[in-house]
Amino acid sequence: MSRGFDTMRGTPPGISLIRSIRGRDWSLSMYRYVILLITFIAYACYHASRKPSSIVKSVLDPDPKKSHHVVHHPWPMGQVFVKRTIDGSREEGWAPFNGTDGTFKLGEIDVAFLSCYSLGMYLAGHLGDTLDLRLFLTTGMVGSGIFVGLFGMGYFWKIHAFWFYLAMQMVAGLFQATGWPSVVAVIGNWFGKRKRGLIMGVWNAHTSIGNISGSLLAASVLDYGWGWSFILPGGFIFLGGIMVYLFLAAYPEDVGFLNPRDFGDNAGTMHNDEEAQVRKGDLVEAEKSTIVRFGSGYRKGVGLLEAFQIPGVIPFALCLFFSKLVAYTFLYWLPFYLSQTAIGGEYVSVKSAGNLSTLFDVGGIVGGILAGYISDKLKARATTAASFMYAAIPSIILYRTYGNVSQTMNIVLMMIAGLFVNGPYALITTAVSADLGTHSSVRGDARALATVTAIIDGTGSVGASLGPLLTGFLTTKGWDAVFVMLMICALIAGLLLTRLVITELMERNCKRKSTATSQHNPRGTVVQLVLVFCFSHVACFNMPCNFKVQESEILTVGHGLISVVLNMF
Repeated sequence: MSRGFDTMRGTPPGISLIRSIRGRDWSLSMYRYVILLITFIAYACYHASRKPSSIVKSVLDPDPKKSHHVVHHPWPMGQVFVKRTIDGSREEGWAPFNGTDGTFKLGEIDVAFLSCYSLGMYLAGHLGDTLDLRLFLTTGMVGSGIFVGLFGMGYFWKIHAFWFYLAMQMVAGLFQATGWPSVVAVIGNWFGKRKRGLIMGVWNAHTSIGNISGSLLAASVLDYGWGWSFILPGGFIFLGGIMVYLFLAAYPEDVGFLNPRDFGDNAGTMHNDEEAQVRKGDLVEAEKSTIVRFGSGYRKGVGLLEAFQIPGVIPFALCLFFSKLVAYTFLYWLPFYLSQTAIGGEYVSVKSAGNLSTLFDVGGIVGGILAGYISDKLKARATTAASFMYAAIPSIILYRTYGNVSQTMNIVLMMIAGLFVNGPYALITTAVSADLGTHSSVRGDARALATVTAIIDGTGSVGASLGPLLTGFLTTKGWDAVFVMLMICALIAGLLLTRLVITELMERNCKRKSTATSQHNPRGTVVQLVLVFCFSHVACFNMPCNFKVQESEILTVGHGLISVVLNMF
């Protein structure tokens, strides 16, 4: 039987070339490794291209109070955080950001980007579920690279018009919105639910790796002119878009595999995931036509309203609103804060502040992996996310209070804050989004992965745009006001998951008691079923007409109460 791999619509040209050279195809495991690597690099490029604006803030709007401070902060790992003198050329800043309202204008630039990013996210999610994800992601990366680079060209073209920088950020935000829904959907297409939290926790390190890379790239060329801090990351994401076009197989069907979701939840529980996959060479002709239909050439998406009705989408989306507000405030303003705050009695340079801020993302990498691992073990996404958000509050207090004592103290507390702030943010935007996007309530052939991801991350991005705006305003009143805002938002984020946390704890408690009852009382299960049935229907019958509650919730409560009664005997 002729396999005809490359006649299939959507097969990336780079993979076609590799097949022709090797004379045979990759295994499923190899494809998964390649998908993880390509999407990791792709979204790291997205985040790297967002960092320059935070690095150059202190160059565009310098603080005159630091004018002649000499910075001396030795670093045991070499000249990473270097000794520098703030020179006079940088004190002048760059119009229109060096005036009395310069800090507020920098905040407006951030808001312009993030507002367009969050609005574009909702549209991008729906398009990602209906269009070819490979081409969609390629367009977004190439467009992002062009407009990030154009922002930097304002330095060489000596542009001082505020509208130019505002417009570049707005268009860049729209293109950047294509990234997250696309990469999460691709990962969801290739991986089942088994160990999804851990896999995506490790994979989500691309966010922090991108932030670190973007900070180091932007800071490394700052001495040659702040424009290069935008052009270099812009060039990287442009090249990343070409890589995606050549090598990203967005759907297993495009390279001869069936999607894991075609087998339901059982695919994720098999001893060997490859047993849940069927190679194209083993398919009959009818199955081939099915692959072509549901590969890149044909997609059926779900509407926004339908996606909003998936249980858990709204609470997690609102939680991410406040969680991402906190995370993005650190992302956009931490280098600026470090450059304008005396650490151990001395100020750090703009370049050193950019390098130092990367350690927040190092903590974020650990936090993302840890949150994913814990949520897999506990099978409780909401409980894990809420716990991390509550723990972020004291970590933020400690960082603000003791972070200026010494550089060592600043580094340790910054990494701890990064762990707790980025942990739930990473968990919600990856494993939670993928779980909800493949929820059993989405029937038939509809694809909801990108749409659900866009709803959750889009709502979070609205908060992300609000955070830098409020920070630009609150810095005029002092940094204490900013940190109070961050702590309040972290508290609200945790509280928004309270109902889901209670549900998870009740389900866990019911399962444990049910297991214990079955082991000690063989007839307990039958008695429980009868009593739960009676309890639920009596409760529904006597429920006021204007009080709406799902029968499943009544069953859960009834099951728990009756389990307690039976265990007393």
